[in-house]
Amino acid sequence: MTEQIVVVGFGPVAARLVDELLPGVRDGRLSLTVIGEESQAAYNRVMVGSVGVGHATPDALALADAEALAAEGVDVRLGTSVRRIDRPRQRVLLTDGTDIHFDRLVLATGSRPVIPNLTGINPDPAHPVLPPGVTPLRDLRDAEQLREAVVGRKRIIVLGGGVLGLEIALAAAEEGASVTVVHNGPFPLGRSIDRGGGAVLANSLRRCGVKVAGNARSTGVEHNGPNGDFSALLLDDGSAIDGDLLVLSCGVRPRTELAEGAGLGTGVGILVDHQLKAHHEPHIFAIGDCAEVRCTDKTCVECRSATGPLGLVGPGWRQAEWLAEHLLLLAGTDPALAQAQPPLPQELPGVIVLKANGMNLAVAGSNGADPWDEEVLSSGAGNGRDRLQVAQWADPEHGRYVKMTTRGGVLEGLVAVGMPRTAAELVGLFEGRAELPADRSLMLRLDGPDQMPDAGPRDPNGTVCRCAGVSGGSIRNAVEEGCSTVAEVSKATRAGTGCGGCHEDIRGMIEQHFQAAAA
Repeated sequence: MTEQIVVVGFGPVAARLVDELLPGVRDGRLSLTVIGEESQAAYNRVMVGSVGVGHATPDALALADAEALAAEGVDVRLGTSVRRIDRPRQRVLLTDGTDIHFDRLVLATGSRPVIPNLTGINPDPAHPVLPPGVTPLRDLRDAEQLREAVVGRKRIIVLGGGVLGLEIALAAAEEGASVTVVHNGPFPLGRSIDRGGGAVLANSLRRCGVKVAGNARSTGVEHNGPNGDFSALLLDDGSAIDGDLLVLSCGVRPRTELAEGAGLGTGVGILVDHQLKAHHEPHIFAIGDCAEVRCTDKTCVECRSATGPLGLVGPGWRQAEWLAEHLLLLAGTDPALAQAQPPLPQELPGVIVLKANGMNLAVAGSNGADPWDEEVLSSGAGNGRDRLQVAQWADPEHGRYVKMTTRGGVLEGLVAVGMPRTAAELVGLFEGRAELPADRSLMLRLDGPDQMPDAGPRDPNGTVCRCAGVSGGSIRNAVEEGCSTVAEVSKATRAGTGCGGCHEDIRGMIEQHFQAAAA
């Protein structure tokens, strides 16, 4: 009997799930419906900012083709959304007046931008009222506003010091716009980076042409421009920062209202177990930005330290791939095989990477301890567990900083600013849970003058695209088989389809291959 699967949401994670479920559609095990509230099929939201600054086109962000999916037998419904879930009858009611039966329902509703509570802005999370010239950066319509400001060399204010806001600021400044980053706290990335790294990062941003206003608490906006457009961001000390466009980059919040309306358990996100199944509901699953993996077992060590949805596309894709396999097993001839499926692996702490012309940063794990914080370094040690050790090096004048926090020689946290080769090596060691050399200064020499200009990480087959988990070996194979552009490599391997941070690495591997071929 064919199982009816309905997917609510059509973002990058849902697109991966649909792609992985296609074999079941083709062989008749599944009937698949995907519902997206935008008129476009899935595209890469993470890189919307790249469209806004002119570094990518909307077509390059596409992750799904609605017509091609329809030809495969998928029921694709765009421009509509689910109004309500009828759990007893296993139906979803749509805003266009139709309803659909489901045997399995997957919520991939994602997240929405946080709209700060500022005078002059209605922060209603579902229907914010933003004056002209104030925008988040979540979809292609938002990208159009940023593009107009960049082309016009206008004054852009980015409110928020997170990695996406910094990427936008650096790219817009590189294109000639006047950019100011406004953030609360002494330095950008304040929740992820230590004091030394944050100070070097702020100075590096200024060297790249980005003004930085730290320890700034915004209170409202003025919209005295033509047609009531945004004209200034107001601060609590009575000052104002004049601008033509305010980009809100204040984080995101999981979209849980549909689940809440259906009586499903929610915390920060929609509560699911380790099989991504909603609590006490065997027919409903959740993945991606909206899903919070926290099982009902109070003794579960993994869930005890869970902090909510990870908010990264890579873990969402891995959830989609695991769930697709699970749903295909449930729809097979022996559904009991689904119970024998290996569990979804626990995600490691995410790595923050920021790359731009004149800027390279990598941050991961716990890096707040300083070398002289004896109490912090000794915390948790004993009973065979080593204490923390911190190796730190700084050259603020030249925008370089490295910090390695280890336990038993294995990285628990890292910061690297202005040291691209060191950063790449440390990230590989962090993700591989490998031990560092006893002489930590060896890591710094990777960016020393004795290294060849094209020297890369020691492991040529290490992971290049962390979002999709694609190795350097896979990328080289694709290039050797004829891929000559980043887009072609992405299509062949999925590398570069997430945050885009590996595009320069992929481009370098392509150039290296064709230079060798021409020699």
